[in-house]
Amino acid sequence: MEVKIGIADSNRELVFKTGMAPEDVQKRVEAALTAEAKAVLELEDEKGRCYLVSTDRVAYVEIGESARRAVGFLS
Repeated sequence: MEVKIGIADSNRELVFKTGMAPEDVQKRVEAALTAEAKAVLELEDEKGRCYLVSTDRVAYVEIGESARRAVGFLS
């Protein structure tokens, strides 16, 4: 599954693939964004790398399957 995080005041997105279930990613994002104190969103990719994003910098989070690209000619 692919996770895409938009960062406020940045032209780039943080994009990575994770083995987590979409529901688990959504729960982590919601918990971090609704926390009373300043929080950090923490997610892990398929290779075990950890991504930490301050919740006050999160513009959006997109959770979904990565698009398959067609190879060759289509008729």
